[in-house]
Amino acid sequence: MSASCKIRLALAVLASAASLALSWPYWRDFGYWAESRGMWFGYFFLGFLLAVYVFYAFLGRLGTLFEHDALERARRAPTANTDAAGDREPAP
Repeated sequence: MSASCKIRLALAVLASAASLALSWPYWRDFGYWAESRGMWFGYFFLGFLLAVYVFYAFLGRLGTLFEHDALERARRAPTANTDAAGDREPAP
């Protein structure tokens, strides 16, 4: 596993843990959706796994987006400030 994959996975787990902590049902006394604590734990465990997957996929696509942007900027850089004769103009 590469370093970027490890970083993305760690960020996904941290973001999911923060989401889980913010949505914990203590203030509802475990009585809103599920009747037992076991069902609450199952509900939040599955939600946590789904959140890790979603955050990991998002971070992976975000990296791809930045790579494409860097490639596009590198492709446009040599022709950015040239005139008709090919001489470089001073940047503003």
